[in-house]
Amino acid sequence: MLVLVAWYECKPGEGDAVAEALARVAPIILAEEPGCTRFDVCRGRENPEHFLLYEHYVDEAALAVHRETPHFKQIIEGEIVPRLAKRERVLYNLIAA
Repeated sequence: MLVLVAWYECKPGEGDAVAEALARVAPIILAEEPGCTRFDVCRGRENPEHFLLYEHYVDEAALAVHRETPHFKQIIEGEIVPRLAKRERVLYNLIAA
């Protein structure tokens, strides 16, 4: 199992728009991508312009498919990324669940 942890820092005032877009895309990912088994979206309590995404993929191929889907390109790349000041992603191998 491959784990992707993404951290988003929004441009000032963009947190609500990013939250809305993430709330729309998360159920689409889980419904339409069998290779994605978990997609959690967390919003910062102290700073609502910060987001943490915690995602599970069955393998590298499933992650590659995720990045090529229309919803990824339209919502993540098209709507969310332009609203970010910073975006970091780290891949992990799941050892125990």
